[in-house]
Amino acid sequence: MNQKDKIYLNIKVQSRARKPGIEKVSSGEYKIRVSAPPSKGEANKEVIKTLSSHFGLPPSSVKIVRGQKSQRKLVLLEVNNKI
Repeated sequence: MNQKDKIYLNIKVQSRARKPGIEKVSSGEYKIRVSAPPSKGEANKEVIKTLSSHFGLPPSSVKIVRGQKSQRKLVLLEVNNKI
């Protein structure tokens, strides 16, 4: 039986960054630099792509719960857990 564990992360996003990357600030808190502009949700798409790659998850398992139009976001990671 598969069960999904839910992990919430606080994210601060810096859009239009010269050097994209991700760094852990503290437990459950990350800073993500993306090269995409914040308009039309492009930065959000890149945040999801960056987090899914970093944690080895499919992009469908990463969801922005709060802060779609803000630098500070609450992100949900759904991790498959086999019981």
